[in-house]
Amino acid sequence: MKGSLDKAAHHKSQPALSSAQSEHASKRGMTSLREWAEMIKFEHTIFALPFALSGLLLAAASLPSASTVCWTILAFTGARAAAMTLNRLIDAEIDALNPRTNTRAIPTGRIKRVEAAFFVFLSFALMLLAASNLPPLCLWLSPVAIAWLSFYSYTKRFTWMCHLVLGIALGGAALGGWIAASGGLTGWAPWLLALAVSTWVTGFDIIYACQDVDFDRDKRLFSLPASFGIAFALNVSAGLHVVTVLSLLGLGSSLTLGPIYFAGIMLVALTLVFEHSLVSAKDLSSVNAAFFTTNGLVSIAQLGSIFLDKILR
Repeated sequence: MKGSLDKAAHHKSQPALSSAQSEHASKRGMTSLREWAEMIKFEHTIFALPFALSGLLLAAASLPSASTVCWTILAFTGARAAAMTLNRLIDAEIDALNPRTNTRAIPTGRIKRVEAAFFVFLSFALMLLAASNLPPLCLWLSPVAIAWLSFYSYTKRFTWMCHLVLGIALGGAALGGWIAASGGLTGWAPWLLALAVSTWVTGFDIIYACQDVDFDRDKRLFSLPASFGIAFALNVSAGLHVVTVLSLLGLGSSLTLGPIYFAGIMLVALTLVFEHSLVSAKDLSSVNAAFFTTNGLVSIAQLGSIFLDKILR
């Protein structure tokens, strides 16, 4: 009798146990997904993807086809995911020493290095697959993009121009969008767009690097703030953002875009002024607000103005 009761109790507890195990597995899966999303900073895609799409819109005679848009997004997403993961992989030992970054997934072992390396391979493979479905020049230039993105992660070890290397990488994404729509690069317009993106990214990366001045100096790493001081670096950043706005205005003039575009660029300019008002050499407490919020607005305003200008004209 006792054995029967024990067996019944055992069977009764099985669903509860299975449910608990399932819930634990689900939570683990969600945690793992969050770890990967944090590592590649998926939310930062809003910074640069709009500029790749801007190149696509500006180069197309009419609105680009859905397939071209999808392949461009996939190419950009693959390249960016690979670049971010590669950067975290290469900098894992440095990140482990920095109090701001020592809780990241690779330094703490929550994501294994071999897993990250495999993810880099898959992400670059996605980029190449997407590029093969776009004009031939996209695929031909893909090795250049891969080499440049891989090179960037080492630059802080030997040059304070590392910010510019990152800026050029994102400027290349804008050129990639242009090529995806037109098959080539003709005239000044695509280069003005690339200049705008490159100086914009370089400028805000300099602001972000101000957080790590003491650490960079201690570990003999290079950045503009660590090499020349925060005040000087912030002035350089502001100057670069002036070039950003002038380049966007020149782009609009060269393509004879309409008033909606120029209104959008004025919003971009005001946003950049606000970004610089948030930080100073004596107060870096609002760096994250300057970096995340304002730069997201810059890219959305720029893409939105191009899109509205195109469909309304």
